[in-house]
Amino acid sequence: MSNFFRAIRLALRHRLTVIGSIVCSLMVAILWAANIATVLPVVDGVMQDKSIPRLLDETIVAAQRQATDLEEKIAGLENQRVSAPPRTQSRLRAQRDGLEYCLEKARTKKEFWQWFQPAAHRLLPATAFGTLVAVCLALFAGTLLKSLFRIAGSFFMARLGQLTDFELRKQFFKRTLQLDLATFHQTTSGDLINRFTGEIGSIAAGTQTAFGMGIREPLKMLTCLSLAAWVSWQLLLLTILSAPLAGYAIHWLSKALKRANRRAQEEFSSVFDLLEETFGGMKVIKAFTMESRERGRFHQASKLYYRKSMKIAMYNSLVSPTTELMGIGMIVAAMLAGGYLVLNGETHLFGIRISDNTLSHGMMGLFFASLAGASDPVRRLSGVFNSLQRAAAASDRVYQLLDRESQVVDPPVPAKLPNCLDRIQFRDVTFAYNPSEVILDRVDLQVKRGETIAIMGPNGCGKSTLMNMLARFYDPLSGAITIDGIDVRDVRLHDLRSRIGLVAQETMLFDDTVANNIRYGSPTATQDMVEQAARQAHAHPFITRHLGEGYETRCGQGGNLLSGGQRQRIALARAILRDPEILILDEATSQIDVESEQLIHTVLEEFVLGRTVFMITHRPSTLALADRIVVMEQGRIVDTGSSEELTSRCELFRRLAHLEYREIA
Repeated sequence: MSNFFRAIRLALRHRLTVIGSIVCSLMVAILWAANIATVLPVVDGVMQDKSIPRLLDETIVAAQRQATDLEEKIAGLENQRVSAPPRTQSRLRAQRDGLEYCLEKARTKKEFWQWFQPAAHRLLPATAFGTLVAVCLALFAGTLLKSLFRIAGSFFMARLGQLTDFELRKQFFKRTLQLDLATFHQTTSGDLINRFTGEIGSIAAGTQTAFGMGIREPLKMLTCLSLAAWVSWQLLLLTILSAPLAGYAIHWLSKALKRANRRAQEEFSSVFDLLEETFGGMKVIKAFTMESRERGRFHQASKLYYRKSMKIAMYNSLVSPTTELMGIGMIVAAMLAGGYLVLNGETHLFGIRISDNTLSHGMMGLFFASLAGASDPVRRLSGVFNSLQRAAAASDRVYQLLDRESQVVDPPVPAKLPNCLDRIQFRDVTFAYNPSEVILDRVDLQVKRGETIAIMGPNGCGKSTLMNMLARFYDPLSGAITIDGIDVRDVRLHDLRSRIGLVAQETMLFDDTVANNIRYGSPTATQDMVEQAARQAHAHPFITRHLGEGYETRCGQGGNLLSGGQRQRIALARAILRDPEILILDEATSQIDVESEQLIHTVLEEFVLGRTVFMITHRPSTLALADRIVVMEQGRIVDTGSSEELTSRCELFRRLAHLEYREIA
């Protein structure tokens, strides 16, 4: 529950709302007990044809009579003690102390009711029927007032839940953006979405329950038990002997519920993963007519979640009967003990004093009603357990990610890159996503300012990973990447990446306008600058002629409203507008038609001047732009040189540059 308490602390920041919720819960509890207390005047007053003032008068007279009797008994014991032997004196002294205690209580009772007596005679009806009317009106008014406090409490409770949900989502989203890319390889998108939506929602619902029913119902139970204790605390203790056993059972069930909820949430994440994979691969599924297989996979994943949910339902079904059994056990014990005391006019049970005076029917009725009033909140609390345990399980999973430290962080004292970047050096760089599979193996490469480097090699040889090292999406396991002798790990991430432009093979556009997608990364750029960048990328013609709203046309989620070639030209325009000193082109022209490719190459010939450019490509036309070509295989650089040099000495280069092999690579 420790992580759930962290969410509770978020809610506690909103002090006025918390205070309002607690005050409303307290007033509901007090009015709940006050409504139950109307049993006493009805049973001992109205049903005996007595008004409340008359009932008070008789209570005061009875208390005075009891006090007088006790004073006479104390005086008699004192006379006996004077002439009694020493051992008898001790016994008589003990009896006298007990009688003096009862005398003090009788006097206190008399004084208490005398304080109300004048107001009762002045304000309350003098007849039994008038008393019944007054009690009914008080009951109705109390219920109305309680309902108003419940409405206000529900508002405060909902506000706390929604504020917690709002703040947790912000924290989670912020933390997710700060995590390194390795985390996204270890955690699936479906799992992240489940934590972001369902599990944060469960935490918010748990917070709402904790500050609502979690406070209100225990307070109602406490006020009812206090009312029962006012009648006879000894009898109350006798009737709640079964509570520890029921408490242990509920504790066991709560732990089982938390485990079951955590496993169900994990299974639900797999359902999200499957849905995301299915919707993303719909074209492949239909092309290979595998709809029935995907239905089967979804059936199995949903069935696992169903089984986990049914285990939660089973545990949850045990909570309510357990609490109900505890409540009924208390009431049955009270009925037997109280019935014996009232019917026989006794004050002791099994030799234990239960009350100072014989309990009246009204007092006993009030005691029973108080226990019944306490059992209702206990029954309602059974529904609270599952909500809180679900929230606790969700908190563990959400804070597991919130507490995760990124492996790529800013240095404590960042170094400053020079205004004009010069030499980039990869020194003995080694990297692996997992220890058993090395991706880069002691890579050494030095690049001068303004040099254009083409990197080529078979799939999986580490080309893109090497560029990810430069942008510091990952840090090397050993070795270093330096810019003008400064290790990139010693530079602030923002400062480093603001000098780099990236155009990847898997072009990512946002569900925004074309203009805003080009402007992404250069938010201060004017419309003229956006259009100029689009012209350089040869995107302006199709934007103005083929898109209905021109630059204000929305690209759709992931740019799905545009073709692959259109997406890549917009991505290239975005990089051009950023005007980076270091440009990384990762198969950036792989989805562009030949005519557009020729035009873009013309642009790139001008754009790369004065910049350091890394191109991952196999296209001969693109290789022609390179000053040097780096050939990689199995995480190592096997050769470096110009196209002519590599053609003469590197067989791997000849195969990679060949059209047939390019299909494989």
